[in-house]
Amino acid sequence: MAECDFIKILEDGGALVLPTETVYGLFAKALDEYAVERVYALKQRPKDKAMNLNVADFETILAYSKNQPPYLRKLYDAFLPGPLTIILQANAEVPNWINSGLATVGFRVPNHLRTLELIRSQKVLIGPSANISGKSSGTVFKEIIQDFDNQVTGYEDDGVLTGQDSTILDLSREKARILRQGAITKEDLLAVVPELRF
Repeated sequence: MAECDFIKILEDGGALVLPTETVYGLFAKALDEYAVERVYALKQRPKDKAMNLNVADFETILAYSKNQPPYLRKLYDAFLPGPLTIILQANAEVPNWINSGLATVGFRVPNHLRTLELIRSQKVLIGPSANISGKSSGTVFKEIIQDFDNQVTGYEDDGVLTGQDSTILDLSREKARILRQGAITKEDLLAVVPELRF
């Protein structure tokens, strides 16, 4: 599909299956409560499981977070776009349908040119993995199509993806924590940002 068609689907509150450098994601407008609710329903995802914000630049991370660590820019420049999800304290701009009323919010900058262009067109999107909750993450395009049948109108087929999870790094507290070990290791992080304290 043409990019303008993808943008129209997003702006109309629809969802798209788009590739990232790890797995396929189910993308929708983050600031549209109806669109987010629809993704929860499509994935059969529990409502208390917060969504991440997918963004395309550093400034948007600052716009939806607070109390950022001083080394955040260095971390961003070294690893993003890429398989790293950063958890920060959420500010008042983050709607409660995104983070389930939590004090934190996750940020993801996927390393896929077409997907990043679509994120940039909307500023912020949600993009949880394109699978039914409880199933393995969506890496095979044909399987994703079967899971969602005709309920998703926009797809970008990029073949079979790596399936390696992004590393989830929580920077919302005084000490950093790795909540999920993925493609980027603690050693990788410390080699670039020795200020990180675990």
